[in-house]
Amino acid sequence: MGKDKLKKFAEISTFANVLQLEQGKPKKGQWAFSQFGNERPIVLELACGKGEYTVNMAKLFPDKNFIGIDYKGNRIWRGAKTALEEGLANVAFLRIQIETILDYFASGEVSEIWITFPDPQPQQSREKKRLTNPAFLNVYQQILVPNGIMHLKTDNDGLYAYTIEKLAELELPVYSQTTDLYRSDLVDEVLAIKTYYEKKYLQVKNINYVTWGSR
Repeated sequence: MGKDKLKKFAEISTFANVLQLEQGKPKKGQWAFSQFGNERPIVLELACGKGEYTVNMAKLFPDKNFIGIDYKGNRIWRGAKTALEEGLANVAFLRIQIETILDYFASGEVSEIWITFPDPQPQQSREKKRLTNPAFLNVYQQILVPNGIMHLKTDNDGLYAYTIEKLAELELPVYSQTTDLYRSDLVDEVLAIKTYYEKKYLQVKNINYVTWGSR
């Protein structure tokens, strides 16, 4: 690991808005009050990377609490540091493997989940790692409130098609979908937020988007 990454790992351990691994488990079922001191809705960004969605949604919606989740601390560092510098009290980051998310959130604790430009895991042998495979989709159902909402933004056409197929198989309600977001009429102030990877590929690639609900 390079010196810069080591420095960022060391620094996030001092950030009040970052919880790592076991630190987050006591928050289960009480994130809103324990972490944020309120009872406002919890919104997650999974595989958040540098946390662009987490931070920018927190600015747009001060009446909600936002948690970015990723395992790579050097990426979380950027979003967490920005949130601290800008005094965003409704932002936190959790460094865990998403496979363990049920250890950190209780049934019905989350109102909304965003998955923004995840690794598409294109190899069939790695289907279980795709964040929209049926096992993950069923896990999300457990932590979402009734009528909770999920979103996927991806430049990967294969992952988008796969997700649409699995949503149909699980009979989850799809609210809107498009294979070319920025030429659709769906774009609003939230969907206009762009991650590092989206900015990188937007000029040469269409952006897929789908939103669906919990049972």
